[in-house]
Amino acid sequence: MSSIQVAIVQEPPAILDLAEGVSRATEHVDAAAREGARLVAFPETWLTGYPAWIFGLAGWNDPEARRWHAALVSQSPAVDSVDLDPLRQVAARNQITVVMGLNERHGPGSGTLFNSLLTIGPQGQTLGVHRKLTPTHTERIVWAQSADAAGLRVHDTDIGRLGGLVCWEHWQPLIRQAMHDQGEQIHVAAWPDMTDAHQVATQSYAFEGRCFVVAAAQFVRAEDVPEQFRDAYRTGVGPDTPTSGVWFPGGSAVAGPDGRWVTEPLFDVAGTVHAEIDIEQTIAYKQDFDVAGHYSRPDIFTLTVDRRPRASVSWVDASEDPAEVPNPSTSRAEATRHD
Repeated sequence: MSSIQVAIVQEPPAILDLAEGVSRATEHVDAAAREGARLVAFPETWLTGYPAWIFGLAGWNDPEARRWHAALVSQSPAVDSVDLDPLRQVAARNQITVVMGLNERHGPGSGTLFNSLLTIGPQGQTLGVHRKLTPTHTERIVWAQSADAAGLRVHDTDIGRLGGLVCWEHWQPLIRQAMHDQGEQIHVAAWPDMTDAHQVATQSYAFEGRCFVVAAAQFVRAEDVPEQFRDAYRTGVGPDTPTSGVWFPGGSAVAGPDGRWVTEPLFDVAGTVHAEIDIEQTIAYKQDFDVAGHYSRPDIFTLTVDRRPRASVSWVDASEDPAEVPNPSTSRAEATRHD
């Protein structure tokens, strides 16, 4: 059988609370697995929350912006952190694939964050980490752009070829083509919300790539935001945001390879969206349109994607073998920096 069930978690995140967020995530994965899901997707930065306050705190040297940035960094994990072990364990226990949107910390002592998608396989293994290549607008106050395209990959899994992008990456045609070229069959689109434009992007991506798009959007109410920065968060969401009620209304949905909805967007309620998808349709619909195959023109257009991992510093340490230790009189430094 080529049909599988996918699930999208549209439940409130635990904003600025990593331990609680991981606990909720494991419960949601367990529940989705009991319903037969083979894939569970979470929205953009669901783990520790979407920092909407940035849109109202963009001034230079703003003490409130510094305060909330420090709080967010302290509650954001590195992808190899033991804090994420329960998430790996629940994936392995249920033999399920999990795609989690999270605020990723660059490493211990770092104040740098990435807007990332972590993909965990059914044995609890890390399949990949995609860092948003270019944060949008004032998001750049919080998130760094990815240093490379090492995570721009489609993974060969037991449920099909799986990839994912974050938010407005879906409007970047070269990124889309790079994903389509890898034979993507299931695509996770992580959004903070599902505006009309985001619905268009979701359905367009599905049609263009002849793939299923699992679109995950945040559901956040006023009471889900820590009281001490609720005003800043509300200001960032928008000037017309009510003082109570729903601030991010969700809208999670699944689009098929014909561009039509498999499940319509779910708005204004918390819950988990389930959908049955038939992977064979991703091949059938390429009969007339395969943008990375018979409908492409490589004799005219070419695209090069550099996926080499990059770092700002390369360390070269002296060997324990005395014969290989450099003479300080002839070699002043063995550490080099590469931009």
